[in-house]
Amino acid sequence: MTMRQKFVVFAIAALVAVFLLSLLWGPVLWLLVVLLPVIALGIFDMYQTQHSIRRLYPFLGRFRYMLESVRPEIQQYFVESDTNGTPISREYRSLVYQRAKGDRDTRPFGTIFDVNRNGYEWLNHSMNPNDTVEVCYRVKFGGDQCKKPYMASPLNISAMSFGSLSSNAVRALNKGAKIGGFAHNTGEGSISPYHLEHGGDLIWQIGTGYFGSRKKDGGFDPELFKTNANRDQVKMIEIKLSQGAKPGHGGILPAAKLTEEIAEIRGVPMGSDVVSPASHTAFSNPLEMMHFINQLRELSGGKPIGIKFCLGNRSELLAICKAMLETGITPDFITVDGGEGGTGAAPTEMTNSVGTPLKDGLIAVNNALIGCNLRDKIRIIAAGKIFSAFHLIRAIALGADTANSARGMMLALGCIQSRTCNTDHCPTGIATQNPNRAIALDVTDKGQRVANYHHATVTHLAELIAAAGLNTLEELEPCHINRRINGTDVRTYEDLYPTLQAGCLLQDATRPEHWQRDWQRARSNSWT
Repeated sequence: MTMRQKFVVFAIAALVAVFLLSLLWGPVLWLLVVLLPVIALGIFDMYQTQHSIRRLYPFLGRFRYMLESVRPEIQQYFVESDTNGTPISREYRSLVYQRAKGDRDTRPFGTIFDVNRNGYEWLNHSMNPNDTVEVCYRVKFGGDQCKKPYMASPLNISAMSFGSLSSNAVRALNKGAKIGGFAHNTGEGSISPYHLEHGGDLIWQIGTGYFGSRKKDGGFDPELFKTNANRDQVKMIEIKLSQGAKPGHGGILPAAKLTEEIAEIRGVPMGSDVVSPASHTAFSNPLEMMHFINQLRELSGGKPIGIKFCLGNRSELLAICKAMLETGITPDFITVDGGEGGTGAAPTEMTNSVGTPLKDGLIAVNNALIGCNLRDKIRIIAAGKIFSAFHLIRAIALGADTANSARGMMLALGCIQSRTCNTDHCPTGIATQNPNRAIALDVTDKGQRVANYHHATVTHLAELIAAAGLNTLEELEPCHINRRINGTDVRTYEDLYPTLQAGCLLQDATRPEHWQRDWQRARSNSWT
């Protein structure tokens, strides 16, 4: 007898039994309330054609899908350890939560990390540490071509658009930036009223969709850009070439999260996914990009202008450097995004297998600028899985001047890493446009938590600098970070990632061999 036949016999027998019992005992009728829905679902399962499991195991097969739906929660809360969770381990999630709430963030009884495993990293402290280091340390953004430089915090909020985040999440982030005196990157979704409400410093990101500076046909609108760029709250402008979550792919705002308000702010129609083009239309090669940077600098009244990308072909990076050398125009900063991804929704292949990880990208960008004698003109911002002061100091040792954090700031808002950012079903009201969910996020409380997390992280950064016997971030060098390679083989970043000599890429005789091929391929007037 097949499973289906067994179920039919069972259903008929159950109905007959309930009917006979009901004649003898009235309360048995209540069993119908339970049995009839079960029998109805079982019959439906037998005749539906979408799920083989439910056809073979009527009603019981549904439990498989129920368990699968809660698998992420079971994994996170009951299976994973404090150190092996992905993409962010519980150790660092807890650290952010504790600092955001102002709770005790110390760890008793020693580290839970395996200090003998391959890949373990640590900071070299000094036998003569400093007593104090300036906590309110600032980094100047803006070179000779910039009229309105900006003094930035070592840690700022990375790019997250209104649309990907709820209005209350944007409000809270900006309120935290205002309280703590650091910058809030708008993401490519334009400047919304919620970015402006609390007056926190903004880094306005311009993506390939040119939201906030967009013509009806999708092209760049200089006059609209000028209007927004000259807001006092906008301190810097960032041109996004690519992002770590999906390098080589335009931004995605799912139609499920597109509201009339967002459509109006971005200047796009309702009813479909908002997909930004993969590349810019305002320029088509590195030389044109330099002139675009100069145009934005003039339109903004001399504010710092930068570019953001996740590194791909190193020859394209060198093509940008060649364009800088030929035009004499340089961006004020370069944001290096890591291929580790971020908050953005992305195709699986893009987020898993495309883009250079942050560490390797930082090393390449820093060396390219040094080798072209451009490093002193351009600041470098690191963006990619920055949660603790050690993550921050590690990025600085590899060449960054400051760092941006997106997921760290989301955790400070209360994100529980449900990984439903692209569904509009965020359980914490952060990555959603559902007003019933977004209203659960209290702006006053969460804004203070963002400020708390930032302050604690920067304070611990100062402690690490002092422990290393240094006075400023500029004194931090690759030799201060160790990495266990294999067993007792321990190397410093200085050993593992040698820094090029200043100007060495400009002459054939001094150009390192492993840079030669990419240098020859690089063309300032072409990406290819």
